Amino acid sequence: MCKEAKNADGLKPHELFTKNHEQLVNEGRQWAKETASSFTIVGTLIITIMFAAAFTVPGGNDQNKGTPIFLGKNAFSLFIIADVLSLIASTSSVLMFIGILTSRYAEQDFLTSLPTKLLFGLFTILLSVVFMMCAFCAALALMLKGYRWIIIAAIASSVIPILVFMFTLLRIFSE
Repeated sequence: MCKEAKNADGLKPHELFTKNHEQLVNEGRQWAKETASSFTIVGTLIITIMFAAAFTVPGGNDQNKGTPIFLGKNAFSLFIIADVLSLIASTSSVLMFIGILTSRYAEQDFLTSLPTKLLFGLFTILLSVVFMMCAFCAALALMLKGYRWIIIAAIASSVIPILVFMFTLLRIFSE
């Protein structure tokens, strides 16, 4: 009964809420578009890099067979798996952010649809960065065989960009 009751201006509670929060919806729409646009660019760059990395493998290809030189090595398998997972995660995130960009931005969308899409997009782009760094470390391990201290330093250092990106995303996750 209260949902359908009208106030002195003849507005139902939902209509009054919509009228009073129109500016908030516009600000939310603008923020969602800017955020989705920025992460779409990041995701697209990762897609491009990981796609190219799959065909320009570390060590190159055997001239006679056309197969990768390091095929059969554990580090090469890790490189390919991490590359594929990064490509899949970044593609998923870009598609999710495109879903946000093409949303109708209705008031109800801000309750579940847009936050869910945003969180999924952010989570998959974080996964993409993690797998990209795994592929990078695997490629280094292949190329620098015998230089264990350089490989260990590189792997330890590869955690830094992941942590920086993760802390950046934590603010958005908490909001």
